[in-house]
Amino acid sequence: MLSHVHIGIRDFDRALAFYAAVLAALGWRQAFVGPERPWAGWKPAGQDRPLFLIGAPYDGEPAAPGNGQMVALLAPSRQAVDAFHATALAHGAVDDGAPGLRPEYHANYYGAYVRDPDGNKLCACCHTPD
Repeated sequence: MLSHVHIGIRDFDRALAFYAAVLAALGWRQAFVGPERPWAGWKPAGQDRPLFLIGAPYDGEPAAPGNGQMVALLAPSRQAVDAFHATALAHGAVDDGAPGLRPEYHANYYGAYVRDPDGNKLCACCHTPD
């Protein structure tokens, strides 16, 4: 359904360290790093798409998170959601919703929410029963 998602960042080195750790907790692997641009991308293990990209905005203006925007990443298990959340907080994220069931979405929705160091809202979620 998705080819790629691009998240605007202000500090490439900080964002690279953050996303390398957080996406590894979900089993994603780095596809490339281009510090001269600057940008980097990851993809799920064993897949070519979707790509998750970070980088400076193309127009050269400062990156800013949008109100109401969020990127939700599919986690392979509830344990991976927990690892995502803990890793994100350890790497400078702000908690925006601890790991847990969200039965208001559906009976097996298990998710966690954070704001990355640039303020972008991220979620990791698992839809399967424990």
